[in-house]
Amino acid sequence: MSELHKFLFEGLPVRGMLVRLTDAWQQMLARRAESQAWPPEVAALVGQMCAAGVLMQSNIKFAGALVLQVSGDGPVKLAVAEVQPNLRFRATAKVAGPVPPGARFEALVNVHGRGRCAITLDPHERKPGQQPYQGVVALHGDRREPLQELAQVLEHYMLQSEQLDTRLVLAADARVAAGLLIQRLPVEGGAQPGGPRNEDEIGISEGFNRIAHLAATLSADELLTLDADTLLRRLFWDEHLQRFEPRLPSFACRCSRERVRGMLLGLGRAESESLIAERGEVEVSCDFCGRPYRFDAVDIGELFTPPGLQPPGSTAVN
Repeated sequence: MSELHKFLFEGLPVRGMLVRLTDAWQQMLARRAESQAWPPEVAALVGQMCAAGVLMQSNIKFAGALVLQVSGDGPVKLAVAEVQPNLRFRATAKVAGPVPPGARFEALVNVHGRGRCAITLDPHERKPGQQPYQGVVALHGDRREPLQELAQVLEHYMLQSEQLDTRLVLAADARVAAGLLIQRLPVEGGAQPGGPRNEDEIGISEGFNRIAHLAATLSADELLTLDADTLLRRLFWDEHLQRFEPRLPSFACRCSRERVRGMLLGLGRAESESLIAERGEVEVSCDFCGRPYRFDAVDIGELFTPPGLQPPGSTAVN
């Protein structure tokens, strides 16, 4: 079962989270395979994004969707993972051109150094004039060198946007998408970034650095194969952890026939009827889950006929 575990290190302002997406991740891949499966390299990237999105969403108090988006100039032009506050997630990727066997993050999205990563917080109930919050970072570090992994990009983003030291480990294959996040918590009255530090501040930094070093010893194979109890014991056997009740992430797509109807209405009657004339039906597949929605000539006729003008006994398609 997919699980998210949150924990604190007693005596240190350091928190941690561990997510393992198993059944939910496999369900998403199976749904995707019904239309067009991703190459393994792309699936691994999308899985890491799903794990990272769940970790980041569970780290904030926000009534809305967290959307993690990577766009670039490699064969993966766009990859998106969306996570709701209840940890329901979905994801998609646009692939153009061949994917080199064994390609990793830089070769997938940042071949010529023009890739971007965006994190968007989209509130469920927007106030008048309110826009989603979005932070964007380039896929390189402070010294302009390309960042080799998605985890490094997100560590860089959280340090820039939140001034929080973070260590992130991500991995995914066809069975599991998993991530471990270790983050230093802000301390009231602590030193400002770049300012002088007292002995307590130095001790806190040393404590975080020790925990981050332990987390960095975690291999991708261990992250994908070890259960939560075994993994935390293996990494932090000498630390005292305060653990919380696990949460259960799940795969859920928000697509529906009604949403597709709205899209066709926006497309217009002439365009929809031209597709019927050309293909005999209109078929729209969800970018996120691959589910197909089909509309024949009768469906299109009812869609563009005002309810008062439809013949008796006719019902709109739901």
